[in-house]
Amino acid sequence: MHDEATLDDARLTTLAAVLDTIIPPSPERGLPGAGELGLAPSVSGEIERTPALAALIATGLARIEHAASTATGFAALEPEARERLLREDAATEAGFLRVLVPQTYVSYYEHPRVVEALGLEPRPPYPLGYSLEPGDPSLLDPVRQRPKLYRDC
Repeated sequence: MHDEATLDDARLTTLAAVLDTIIPPSPERGLPGAGELGLAPSVSGEIERTPALAALIATGLARIEHAASTATGFAALEPEARERLLREDAATEAGFLRVLVPQTYVSYYEHPRVVEALGLEPRPPYPLGYSLEPGDPSLLDPVRQRPKLYRDC
């Protein structure tokens, strides 16, 4: 599906730089930045499922590129300059980052490379499940002692 909100390669490069600004690389922990991880196409794809959000992101990226005012664009800016520009943009146009940040976090923390770097197994919980520490069932006693909050029909 191609329309005016679909991002071209230049906008995907800008989006990758924005994603790296939202979640920068953490080499000491073995974690790549969100843009470095190659999440721009998947984040864009998720957002493009809702045309109004796709237009919001495309407009936001264009605004960021224009504000960068360099021949090489937002991606060429130093990380501090990128962060400052995004903060300034968020102060006047909050919708862009309000949509982009949660989708970035979801895509990032679901990525197998990040899951492994966090010391977790990159697999779905079913069918193997995950081990849980035993809980203290007595913590539910106050709830069990409350009167029922519903009526029988």
